[in-house]
Amino acid sequence: MPVAPLIDLSAIPESQRAAVPAVLHEREALREINRRLEHLIAELNQAVHGKRSEKLRDDEHQLAFEDLEAAIAEAKARRDAQAAPRTPSRKVARHNRGHLPESLPRFEQVIEPDSLLCPCGCGEMHRIGEDRTERLDIVPAQLRIIVTIRPKSACRRCAEGTTQAPASAHLTEGGLPTEGALAHVLVSEYADHLPLYRQSQSQIPARAGIELHRSTLADWIGTAAFPPAPGSIGWPNT
Repeated sequence: MPVAPLIDLSAIPESQRAAVPAVLHEREALREINRRLEHLIAELNQAVHGKRSEKLRDDEHQLAFEDLEAAIAEAKARRDAQAAPRTPSRKVARHNRGHLPESLPRFEQVIEPDSLLCPCGCGEMHRIGEDRTERLDIVPAQLRIIVTIRPKSACRRCAEGTTQAPASAHLTEGGLPTEGALAHVLVSEYADHLPLYRQSQSQIPARAGIELHRSTLADWIGTAAFPPAPGSIGWPNT
């Protein structure tokens, strides 16, 4: 972390001295952004003009572009945060966000004022309208355990045995994954073109303490593609 240079505050008007630490901090932040941009430009230059053996792979090339775009967006956000609005009433221009699909579920959050009492003291205000804004939210993937409980019951007056509901039929009888887990792996493999080795390296199950090896996922796909006959896995009689 670079050390801030010593500044003779006596040469700065007293009314402006309080802003000195913020200016120094901002300068170091901009220097860090410039260093990142120079590094990314060097990587892209190597990818385009470097030797064949030194050129980046396609996925590395895309990651470099993503880092460059993120750094540029960060610099723009920092610049916009510093710029004083000339006309506060004017809406800030935004990038075209398109239209969010109507099929997506909406979760409404109503923000009410702290008080609806009229300042003039004539009573409570009544709603005359509302402003609505929509933002895209992403719910992170969540792992959970489905616990199936089948109670056993017996008569206390006789010895006619016990009764219990039959176990539900599954694609992987006695196996670990639910049908939802199998569907996730299949969609990721064949619809999203995410190979099994990439799925096995996902940090989502790892953070939950679950290890899913590539061979395990392959077994799941094989079981889902060629399930046993209904009669052999105990499908309930109809």
